[in-house]
Amino acid sequence: MRRDIFQAIADPTRRAIIALIALQAMTPNAIADHFESSRQAVSKHLKILTECELIKQEQKGREIFYKLEVEKMKEIDIWLEQFRKIWESRFEQLDALLLTLKNAKK
Repeated sequence: MRRDIFQAIADPTRRAIIALIALQAMTPNAIADHFESSRQAVSKHLKILTECELIKQEQKGREIFYKLEVEKMKEIDIWLEQFRKIWESRFEQLDALLLTLKNAKK
């Protein structure tokens, strides 16, 4: 089954993993140490994030490190941008309304 990035970020554990490795590349064991779930469960999350290309494996000696694929995260930002414009427009309308109400009270 082919997953997309939105399925990947739907899970809170996967979002937490992304936040962890956004700061620095980490080994699977180092990532698993931050969670109460089993290492096997964390491994499944890493697999899904890798399949969605949100993270990438990098071999350094005997260790495997996972790092964030920032370019792939931009897809999420592009999708959210359409909603950001709507929110900003509504906030501007609310600001204008509040200013009108404030001036009407004077």
